[in-house]
Amino acid sequence: MNCIIRLAEERDIDALATLDKLCFTLPWDRSSFEFEIKENLKAIYLVADYNGKIIGYAGIWVILDEGHITNIAVHPDFRNRGLGTRLLSELIELSERRGAKRHTLEVSVANHSAISLYNKFGFETAGKREKYYEDTNEDALILWRL
Repeated sequence: MNCIIRLAEERDIDALATLDKLCFTLPWDRSSFEFEIKENLKAIYLVADYNGKIIGYAGIWVILDEGHITNIAVHPDFRNRGLGTRLLSELIELSERRGAKRHTLEVSVANHSAISLYNKFGFETAGKREKYYEDTNEDALILWRL
């Protein structure tokens, strides 16, 4: 698939909020994306731009030497085409350029495709957060890539 992975910009905020509603049961609101893109100096957000349409995004906070992945989302019509892999790869590369030496995230124990993606990048389970997701009461695995 011929799409461009680029840094998210202010003009992408509405598309990010719309995509989040499509991908997650407890999506971020527009103001959260606005803060992340415009004000959070620790944040890096990438978008997958396919002919002017945002079909995926990934975000990370780089704090000292750690990268905390916030979200990765791919439009349902574009899943299983390697887009999540491309986003994660570029996100890790950019965060390492900013000084991240290790990475962490939380992922639902039921999200097997995401867990598989993270395992491909060397993430390993380091713990569990019980009832982490407010909307489903699902547990989250804490993954680290050292």
